[in-house]
Amino acid sequence: MANKIDEKSSNLHEGLLYKYVLSSASAVVAETVTYPLDLTKTRLQIQGEINVTGTTVSHSKRGMLQILHGIVTEEGFFMLWQGVSPALYRHIVYTGCRMNIYEILRDKVFKKKADGTFSLWKGVIVGSASGALGQFIASPTDLVKVNMQMEGRRRLEGHPPRVHNCLHAFRTIIAESGIRGLWRGWVPNVQRAALVNMGDLVTYDTVKHQLLTKTSLPDNYIVHGLSSVCAGLVAAVMCTPADVVKTRVMNQPTKNGKGVLYHGSIDCLIKTLQQEGFFALYKGLFPTYCRMAPWSITFWIVYEELRKFTGQSSF
Repeated sequence: MANKIDEKSSNLHEGLLYKYVLSSASAVVAETVTYPLDLTKTRLQIQGEINVTGTTVSHSKRGMLQILHGIVTEEGFFMLWQGVSPALYRHIVYTGCRMNIYEILRDKVFKKKADGTFSLWKGVIVGSASGALGQFIASPTDLVKVNMQMEGRRRLEGHPPRVHNCLHAFRTIIAESGIRGLWRGWVPNVQRAALVNMGDLVTYDTVKHQLLTKTSLPDNYIVHGLSSVCAGLVAAVMCTPADVVKTRVMNQPTKNGKGVLYHGSIDCLIKTLQQEGFFALYKGLFPTYCRMAPWSITFWIVYEELRKFTGQSSF
């Protein structure tokens, strides 16, 4: 009896470890391919931000393509991947955690119906919870990523560099704000991740099941691709306002370990609405979707194929 329990436990842990590695590897591929669009989105979200003296942080009114062109011509082609290291670290932690947590909650706790469907209300809870928990764990790497993404722009505007590399960014944040400072902006970060996960995982899961049950399409890359396009769109629309707030809270300068521009995510939301209007919350929506769509397609197709290749069941 004890041997059977140990065997089941070993198989469970082996399955979870496999899935963690597969999801993390898929995320690294997707992040590397689409990272320049994430950098562009971050630069767009900072444009028009009002600083503590009442003037704008950046007077630039460039669009997505102009920002991409400007980075290449003014900063260098490889600066399109500035800050990619902490972004990859983030996804190794975040994606590995969220995917495993989602599957465990879906299959072991809330459980699917007899026909294989998963209720929408259950999906919302499971998707939000897995995204929030995974992002809380990975939040320090996101903070470092945002700081590094803005360095090229700061130098062109004549400001001294704040950080030189990933390790220096971690050390600087800890020196200025302590260990707790690594979680600056974690509230909007977690809120965004909950919305992204809810939009991404629930939409992918639902659309994929509908395609498999209501069409003659087999469970292959065509179904995975169609489902991921829908997932990327829903996730982008749901997360962009929280993403703008998260970016601004994380990018703001600090004094004595506290943010200079905003007291928190609610304060940032209110000031953004008052100073720039509602649609400022959707700055970067197009590049967000332009990034999320190929990211989602790359991730889900690679992830599903890796699962199939290693003998794991389809997601």
